[in-house]
Amino acid sequence: MRWSEAVTPVRMRRVAVVVPQAALRDALVRIAEEGCVELDRAEEAAPGAAAVRLQRLRGQGQALDSGSTPQAVLAATAPDLDLLERRRLVPLLAGEAQLEERAEGAVRRGEVAALAGWCPAAEVPRVADRLAAAGGALLPLPSPRGTDPPTLLRPGRHASFTPLVTAYGTPAYADLDPSWPAGLAYVAMFGIMFGDVGHGALLVLGALALRLGRPRRLTGIARLWPFLAGAGAASMAAGAAYGEFFGPTGLLPVLWLSPLDDPARLLASAVVFGAGLLAVAHAAGAVNRVREGGWRLALYAASGCAGLVFHLGLALAAAGLLLHRQTPVAAGAASAGAGLVLVAYGLFRATAGGGAGLAETAVRLFDVVVRAGTHTLSFARLAAFGLTHAALADLVWRGATALAGRGAAAVAGAVLLFVVGTAVSFGLEGLVAGVQALRLEFYELFSRIFEAEGRPFRPWHVPPAAPADLATKVIPC
Repeated sequence: MRWSEAVTPVRMRRVAVVVPQAALRDALVRIAEEGCVELDRAEEAAPGAAAVRLQRLRGQGQALDSGSTPQAVLAATAPDLDLLERRRLVPLLAGEAQLEERAEGAVRRGEVAALAGWCPAAEVPRVADRLAAAGGALLPLPSPRGTDPPTLLRPGRHASFTPLVTAYGTPAYADLDPSWPAGLAYVAMFGIMFGDVGHGALLVLGALALRLGRPRRLTGIARLWPFLAGAGAASMAAGAAYGEFFGPTGLLPVLWLSPLDDPARLLASAVVFGAGLLAVAHAAGAVNRVREGGWRLALYAASGCAGLVFHLGLALAAAGLLLHRQTPVAAGAASAGAGLVLVAYGLFRATAGGGAGLAETAVRLFDVVVRAGTHTLSFARLAAFGLTHAALADLVWRGATALAGRGAAAVAGAVLLFVVGTAVSFGLEGLVAGVQALRLEFYELFSRIFEAEGRPFRPWHVPPAAPADLATKVIPC
C-alpha cells in the first residue's frame, strides 16, 4: 500500500443492487453475509411481519437487555414466521426483521428490484460475483451531488490507533486519516511524561499479555495491544534518556538529562517538540481544507495555509531570537504577518461586512493569535508531568533506601514500600499521562486538522444461521 493510501479513508463506490424480484431475498442474504455494503433504508417504513412478531414476543415476556439479546441470524431460505414465533426463535426473527427493513427500501419496476448503497471500491468485484450467483448484479453509480460517501478508516496494522480519531469524531470522507501519525504522536507524548525503563517494560509485558488473550475478561480490547506496546516502548526510550529504571536507582546512566536536575531544559524541549507537532497538524489541516473546498478555502483558513504560514513564521522568529540572529527574526516576522493578513481576510469574508464585520474579525483574529501562543506553551505539560513522575519515583526510591539502611529487619519493609509505592506511582502517573496526552491530541492537534464532520460507514452484516439456530429449542424473551 502506498503511503498516500495509508493516510486516506477507504475509497467508496456508490452502487446499485439489481436483481429479479423473485431473487431479492437471496440477494439480500448474500449481501448480509458479506457484511461490506451499506444499503439505503426506507424512511419511516412500517414494521414488517417479522418485526411485528418480534415485538409481540418481547412484549409477552420480560424485555431482553443488551447483554442477553441473541445475535440476529438469517436462514438461507424464507422461514415460516409463525413457526419462528411459536418456537420463540428470536435470532431468526431479528434477522428476518432486518431483511424486511432493507427490502422495503427497494425500488420495484416490473419483475426487477433495485437498491442503492455504498461499498468499498476494492470489495465491489467480490460482492458482484456473489450477487451474480443469485441472478443479480452490482452496478457502480455516480455519487449523488451534495452527498459525501460514508467514512471507513483503514483496517490493518494501524487499526489499534483508529480509536484515537473516532473518539474525537468521524473524519469527513475528503479528509486525511491521521490514525497512525496521531498514534505515534500520542505514544511519544505519553513516553515523555512516563519516562522510565522499568515502568515502560511493565506496559510492554501488559501488551504481550493482551496479545496472548490474558486476562480473558479483557479480550474485547485485545486488538489494542500494539497501542499499549507502543506506549511502553516510548516510555522505555524516554526512561533511557532520563536514566530512570523504577526511579533514579543508578542502574542506568543518564543519556540526555535527568528531569529533576535539569527541568528548564526539559521544559524548553517539550515546547519545541509541541511546536513541531503543531506545524504537522497545521500542514494536515491545510491539506484537508484543500480537499474539502479547494485552494480558495484553504488559502485564507486559520486551520489552512494561512494558519500554517503564521505558525511557521512565529517559530522561525522565535528561533532567531533564541539564537540571536536577526535574519531569521525578520523573515519569521514577515511570514507571520503575511499569514495573519490572510487569516484576517478570510475571517472578514465570512462576516456581513461593515463596521460590525471589522469588529468581529478583530475579536476572532485576537483569538487566533492567543491560541497560537497558549497551544504551543500547553505542551510544557509534557515536561511538567514528566517531572512529577520522576519526583514520585525518586520519593519512593529514597524512602525505600533509607528504610533498608536501618537494619536487616527493615529490609522487608523497604521492599514492601518500594513495591507498593511503585504500584501507586505506576497507576496514578499512567492514568495522568494517558489523559494529558489525549487532551493535547484532541484540543491542540485535532482542532487544527478537522473542521467538517463525516458519517461513519455502517455496513449491514447478519451471519447465516447455523444448524443449532434452526433447532426447535425455545429462546426466552
